[in-house]
Amino acid sequence: MNIFDLLKLSTRMFKARTTRTLLTILGMGVGIGAILFLVGLGYGIQKTLLETITTADSLLALDVYPGDSRTVIGSADVDSIKNMEGVEKISPVYETMGQMKYNNLVSDSKILAVDADFIKLDGVKIVQGYDINNNEPNGVVITNSLAKVFEKQPQEMLGSDIILYLPQKGMDGSKSEMQFKVVGYTEKADILVYMNSQVLNKTVSNMEYTRLKVKCNSSSILPTVRGKITDAGFIVSALTDLIRQVDQAFGVIRIILGFFGAIALMVSAIGMFNTMTVALLERTEEIGIMKSIGASNSDILWMFVFESTIMGFLGGLSGLVIGYIGGNIFNLLVNFLAQRLGGAATSLLDFPLWFSLFILAVATLVGFFTGVIPAKKASATDPLEALRYK
Repeated sequence: MNIFDLLKLSTRMFKARTTRTLLTILGMGVGIGAILFLVGLGYGIQKTLLETITTADSLLALDVYPGDSRTVIGSADVDSIKNMEGVEKISPVYETMGQMKYNNLVSDSKILAVDADFIKLDGVKIVQGYDINNNEPNGVVITNSLAKVFEKQPQEMLGSDIILYLPQKGMDGSKSEMQFKVVGYTEKADILVYMNSQVLNKTVSNMEYTRLKVKCNSSSILPTVRGKITDAGFIVSALTDLIRQVDQAFGVIRIILGFFGAIALMVSAIGMFNTMTVALLERTEEIGIMKSIGASNSDILWMFVFESTIMGFLGGLSGLVIGYIGGNIFNLLVNFLAQRLGGAATSLLDFPLWFSLFILAVATLVGFFTGVIPAKKASATDPLEALRYK
């Protein structure tokens, strides 16, 4: 009996026992769909989190803070680090507390005086508008939290004029009043304003910085540069440290979610095993007839194995469909609720292609092994006993 004959005999269950076969496949599909949805949720949340806190430039950047022997970073320190091998650029940060005036309302705010490269290096993404730049030095970027202080949506403040009270030269505590224009906003929990440090250089002499963003030439040179800066007495951290911790945490989460999905798959596998056992009992007399006209034990075994494997494969395909559709419906509902509550829409699920193919292969293997025991029993059936079976 060739493989085409075996496949033809194995697919008769769709005609002879259509409802039972479809329900068995659906049961397998629900289990596979549960795994795909839960693990995809873990991947999606991780991807959303990393996209929120990272940019391509930020993965090559180091955060440098004053060490135990100093409270601020001076211009000489900046020049020293800039001359290190492997350093591409440095973005100094001057941080101060000030006040912001908008529509005759005044609020305390943290002010970060940075250059045009800082926001990208810090992994901050402009939601709407554009970044600070040297062509428009009086442009500032605000956070959505700052807009809420003035009971405004951040997009409503775009293009508006604001007043910042900045320290004057000599840093004697006096403040100068300067007008700026809101050119963009970002989503952050902190109440702060990003302004161009070129403006502050005109009002503050001998500027000393609270931290630096140091961009390296490549990821391979980053550990070396980090070591040199640390040896110079500074405290250094990197976004890659956070990403590594996030990967480890979500790795555990995916395992836990996958475990719950595996329970659903185990239940569906038991259902498939039951279906194949019932099919064996129903077709005992048929097996006797097939053996009496020349079918071998291996032909009977492979007929049952093919049948269970096909059901497992189709169960995997239906599981992918259930997982994708269910995931998209879940994502739409969550985004709908988030937008109603004033949040932003995002994708909470991510289905890597390799995982979809892997889960399809797992479903096929589960179908294969589920059918092995009933197939062995069927192939070992005595033809005379089978013909007498009622």
